Amino acid sequence: MKVKVSVLGSTGYTGVELVRILKSHPKVDIIFLTSQSYVGKPFSEVYPHFYGLLDHICEEEKTEEIVEKSDCIFTALPHGHAMNIAKEAFEKDKVIIDLGADFRIKDPQIYEEWYKIEHTAKELLPYAVYGLPEVYRDKIKKSKIIANPGCYPTSIVLALYPLLKENLIEEENIIIDSKSGVSGAGRSLSLNTHFCEVNENIKAYNILNHRHVPEIEQELSNIAKKEIKISFTPHLIPINRGILSTIYGKLKKKASYEEILEIYKSFYKNERFIRILPKEILPNTKNVLGTNFCDIGFAIDKRTDRIIIVSVIDNLIKGASGQAVQNMNIIFGFEEDEGLKNVSFYP
Repeated sequence: MKVKVSVLGSTGYTGVELVRILKSHPKVDIIFLTSQSYVGKPFSEVYPHFYGLLDHICEEEKTEEIVEKSDCIFTALPHGHAMNIAKEAFEKDKVIIDLGADFRIKDPQIYEEWYKIEHTAKELLPYAVYGLPEVYRDKIKKSKIIANPGCYPTSIVLALYPLLKENLIEEENIIIDSKSGVSGAGRSLSLNTHFCEVNENIKAYNILNHRHVPEIEQELSNIAKKEIKISFTPHLIPINRGILSTIYGKLKKKASYEEILEIYKSFYKNERFIRILPKEILPNTKNVLGTNFCDIGFAIDKRTDRIIIVSVIDNLIKGASGQAVQNMNIIFGFEEDEGLKNVSFYP
């Protein structure tokens, strides 16, 4: 029997990636595709690369009907829009996987401080599980509300998880420099993402107030079992997709490259989407393009006792839609890589 799924917000960049992955998933039937901007239009008219492959019409967000007829609802919507849908889904015992931020932050006051809106589903926060499978797989299996992680946090938390878990890195000295492709800003028109503003240009943005900061700090603190504050600077770079995070940390004790490598390999030995690269290969975004992989590499500066970790993902796949499907696979007992087995295309 196939799982009946619906995608709310199907015509944004994360939404269309969800549709692409789910369309080829052998154990899924797509029921509803909703869109605020293209109601009544064929999905293949909005995205012609689906012409002849998908005949769904973009529909209004009829929450009650969607929840009633779906087994799993993906919400690829701006923050604030998943709360009422989650209430309905939870009441009907349906799975909701939210690709927005509404259930990522456990403290509603922190959410309201950073996102500047009221959280109207506070009662559901204890039931929501942060959907990073490599860290929370057992909890994900039992949950009906999944807070799909943000793209920057995914690249960062996966890179730091083994070191924090093993108490190898100083918690108060973590500096993170991340660079993202333009698709991370979404499909809506904005002066900052116009071609002439982005092409042949690299710029830092939202220094000190990027909304992923509390999410990153929450998850790193959970792993370390103590409060962690980070220095995080995101950058926009002139590529369509991909995130590269370079993370600087101070080692608590001297360790060789081989010792650290063994720790990473031990932590991720059974994880099909984490690739720990050898010393001679540093991660780059091209090698994960269009895939659900997270590639991690590192170097140790013996002169300063610093470790420099490089982590790359495709922000629309492992950083959003691919991870959402990975979570669905876990919940419904499918092979975790079902629908996600492709290799990056090159060049």
